[in-house]
Amino acid sequence: MKYREETIKILEKVTKLKKVQIDNILEVPPSLEMGDFAFPCFILSKTLKKAPNQIAEDLLKKLKPTKNISKIETKGPYLNFFINKEVLNKEVISKILKEKKDYGKSKPKKLTVLVESPGQNTNKPLHVGHLRNMLLGVSIKNILEAFGKEVHIVNVINDRGVHICKSLLAYKMFGKGKKPDKKPDHFVGDFYVKYAEAVKKNPKLEEEVQALLLKWEQGDKEVIKLWKEMNSWAYKGYAETYKKLNFKVEKAYYESNSYKHGKEIVLKGLKDGKFEKEEDGAVSINLKKEGLGQKVLLRANGTAVYITQDIYMAKERLKDFKFDEMIYIVGNEQEYHFKALFSIFKRLGYKFADKCYHFSYGMVELPTGKMKSREGTVVDTDDLIEEVYQIATREVKKRYFTLSKTEIDKRAKIISMGAIRFFFVKYDPIKNFMFKPNESLSFEGETGPYVQYAHARINSILKKCIDTGIVDYKALKTKDEQALISLLAEYPKKIEEAATHYKPSIITRYLLDLAQTFNEFYHKYQVLKADENVKGARIAMILAIKQVLSNGLGLLGIDAPKEM
Repeated sequence: MKYREETIKILEKVTKLKKVQIDNILEVPPSLEMGDFAFPCFILSKTLKKAPNQIAEDLLKKLKPTKNISKIETKGPYLNFFINKEVLNKEVISKILKEKKDYGKSKPKKLTVLVESPGQNTNKPLHVGHLRNMLLGVSIKNILEAFGKEVHIVNVINDRGVHICKSLLAYKMFGKGKKPDKKPDHFVGDFYVKYAEAVKKNPKLEEEVQALLLKWEQGDKEVIKLWKEMNSWAYKGYAETYKKLNFKVEKAYYESNSYKHGKEIVLKGLKDGKFEKEEDGAVSINLKKEGLGQKVLLRANGTAVYITQDIYMAKERLKDFKFDEMIYIVGNEQEYHFKALFSIFKRLGYKFADKCYHFSYGMVELPTGKMKSREGTVVDTDDLIEEVYQIATREVKKRYFTLSKTEIDKRAKIISMGAIRFFFVKYDPIKNFMFKPNESLSFEGETGPYVQYAHARINSILKKCIDTGIVDYKALKTKDEQALISLLAEYPKKIEEAATHYKPSIITRYLLDLAQTFNEFYHKYQVLKADENVKGARIAMILAIKQVLSNGLGLLGIDAPKEM
């Protein structure tokens, strides 16, 4: 917004600081009574050898109001800048109503970003950890696109290895040629659970798994046939879950197609002296200088580890997409893995090493405890979606018992998916959080339905009025109206912050603040029964609020309903 830029230019002249320095410290005060922007003078104390309060007073003497900045005053060590509200009202509201869905978006930056998500193994359904991964991934993609970047979601499918062979062995033992009689990825997951139960009684099954893996690597026809069939069942199930979430992967990379190429890179690195051979025959890299110890790249028996395939896949992705940034969305238990991987990229001289970022996130906890996929007590994405949908259906029926079955179903889906998506991304990604289905669906509090309801409420108001198209922006004088317009003006900056820090939670916080401020305004003031000039201005303002709520929810992949 030009007001921030104008404030920065004013400060550049009198402080001799650079634009970026001022932009980094220029604050938005907690109250409009303290201005629209506040400059802390502490930063100048050392060079000017004066108290911040005195610096603020000295700077004020050099400053004059402008057409857009109507007032400048000091408050202790701060210089506070007040925007000309009449100019702001007109510019912000008219800009939103003109740009509509494009409001808040930046110009294209000609930068390509890859987002890796969700990175599942093909031996079980997608669990709630994958759900958090995907919802963060979609939000990051949408936010970065709004910030002007070209973004592609890619996936790594871990379709081979010991874990996959556990499911294969269990199917050979218990499946007896049976075909899926339920959602196919859940069918595959059942055999992973059966193996976990069987190995407790017979630990020698671990040796059989290793033997099966060896057969797979040797291309045994029977093993490969079963492996392909079980993987196809898993993929079919994932496609159904992706559809529910409107999640699209542009390109998937498979471990089975990558691990051999990864081994070749490692063996060449060994030959070139970048890696070293252990006494037992394993190949490793010394990362002690980086504080990461010794990292194995190939096991003593010559088999690859996860990091082996990641080295090759990164090169393939560069070839496919010529990316400027690559974001790996992977849980925080893999932090060491990615520190090591990026160090290996540097050791191999890959120029993209500094363009890679591990987007680390915490665990999803549920009232019943943490997820445990190997013991069969995992909470699957499909089950969680269904549970929240059923609760939402009951609530919609209770509130609107005259609705048709089709309309109840439609609203329940919109509300339940909004609840899940919002709840899963509203926390700082690095933190664990507990998902509470009933709380997530509340129409009050920090939830998706609360924001959706504000949008639906505005829609209901607008249905009852006739837009004359004449707006007297001077009529928007109250503090509550100014608070709303200031919030609307902040939206583009919030997208920039969320994109820069990879934090969708910045958008959820913003939407909650906007919805709450609107609700408080609506409880205090008339819209439809206000004087004509005030009414016209307020209608324009709430139209703008509705648009920004819709845009912001869209960044999170959430529908903005016309009715709730």
